[in-house]
Amino acid sequence: MPRDAAPVSVIIPAFNAAKSIERALRSVALQTLPPSEVIVVDDGSSDDTTAVAKAMQDEFHETQFVVISQPNKGAGAARNRAVEAATELYVAFLDADDEWLPNKLERSMDVLASKNYTLVAHDYMDVTPSGEIHVDCAQRFNEGPDPYTSLYLKGYIPSISVVARKEAVLAAGGFDETLRNAQDFDLWLNILADPITTFTVFGEPLARYYYTPGGIMSHTERRITCCVQIAYRYFPALRARHENAVSILIRRLVNVYCEALAVYLGSGKYVRATAMPFRLANAAIKAGLNPEPTSNHNGTIPFVVYSVWVIAILGLYLSQFQHLIDPLMNVLRKAVGLE
Repeated sequence: MPRDAAPVSVIIPAFNAAKSIERALRSVALQTLPPSEVIVVDDGSSDDTTAVAKAMQDEFHETQFVVISQPNKGAGAARNRAVEAATELYVAFLDADDEWLPNKLERSMDVLASKNYTLVAHDYMDVTPSGEIHVDCAQRFNEGPDPYTSLYLKGYIPSISVVARKEAVLAAGGFDETLRNAQDFDLWLNILADPITTFTVFGEPLARYYYTPGGIMSHTERRITCCVQIAYRYFPALRARHENAVSILIRRLVNVYCEALAVYLGSGKYVRATAMPFRLANAAIKAGLNPEPTSNHNGTIPFVVYSVWVIAILGLYLSQFQHLIDPLMNVLRKAVGLE
């Protein structure tokens, strides 16, 4: 007797993923509740991605399995092509270099049915060279009175965890193909902007995210540009929910630049790191705030952020040259009689 299937179309964009797509597809084939449909879109790969994907078809038995090839247009365009071709009520997203745990779909469909949500997501495991790290997305969902505001601030919904109503994705216009990064973050904010739209994030790590060198998360400058654009795009939706929307916008801008700072410091790009406060101050001006210290409380926010940032950067610089500074400090201490 065949197993029941979930009314889900699994969307898998792939670009030069011949080495990883078999793992991703096998994780779908091994689901305790299989999907009704799997759609792979090869986005102009120059390797054997299409051939490797098609070779997996026998793993899916009664699941409809479709492989589409198109010229390279980007991950957003590939996902949109798959959503257009999808025939099921729900769509779920998986990248070709990641994987699901076996009960991902079964648990997601249980949660969806519990309150007829438009979208559900969950925690995931970040696979690092030192081991797997549980990324607690549910905590961010639950940490404030308005989960949409928390989503706007921290972008805690990974695409590989999402199951959503197909009609909601289409009504939002799908993924914005003009954005070179953060297209999924933009789409979730778009779908969930209406306060009557219900969603949840539950605290089970049901997917594994693998970092790919040179992948989308490595394009820091592009990510800054796109995330700032998205912050302004959904500011009206935020303002409809909060009187203090401007301060939330500034907090989002700070988060964007802090994430970039962490990347630059981790990669040794200290010159770019020191430029972050200037760029943040410029973003604050565009947000309608005065970056200079005034008696207006809102106006002091960018100035305080700028000052703290400069102090932090100086401290980080000093820590890099501590081996040179320590001998000098020893001489100074002896000169003033402290030693």
